[in-house]
Amino acid sequence: MFEEVLKFYRDFPKAGINFVDIMPFLQDNKTFTALMDEIGSRVTAPSVAAPEARAFLFSAPLLTMDCGVTNVVPFRKKGKLPFSSGDLLSIEIMKEYGPDNLYFRKSDITAGKAEDGIFHITILDDILATGGTAEGIANALDKTRLSIDGKEYGIKVNEFIFIAELDSLYGRNRLEKIAPVYTIAHIK
Repeated sequence: MFEEVLKFYRDFPKAGINFVDIMPFLQDNKTFTALMDEIGSRVTAPSVAAPEARAFLFSAPLLTMDCGVTNVVPFRKKGKLPFSSGDLLSIEIMKEYGPDNLYFRKSDITAGKAEDGIFHITILDDILATGGTAEGIANALDKTRLSIDGKEYGIKVNEFIFIAELDSLYGRNRLEKIAPVYTIAHIK
């Protein structure tokens, strides 16, 4: 059902790339609601890590649903997040188009709920291709330690959720070593 909603653009943004467009999910409220219900049924963490920018569209509605999500942690490109000294962290990711950097704030994570000294996070993104973005985010979160009132907290990625997966690129293989991977639509 969900695979039929996707659109494809050959050679975008560069030759050899078959771009998967998830924007049609935003063009029909019944399809969008069904998609959000499916995503909501997979989330087990109170916080959702959302890499810029399409993941924002699918993570924010989770805050209004009865699925336990209480916090969205944005991962943005350089210069997009205002920050206080010591709050902003940078990570290098390897996208299918090449290397890039994303930034996140520790304060966005601590705005969520911790359980037994751990902030549990779901990583939600639009497309799973090679897995480089999600893997980079997961590895950065795993290394991050947060201090609140003198107590140190860690971060655990509970699962990865993607709107669509390019099965032929096997990005799932590198992520399953970290946490379970759930995909709504598969592209052969």
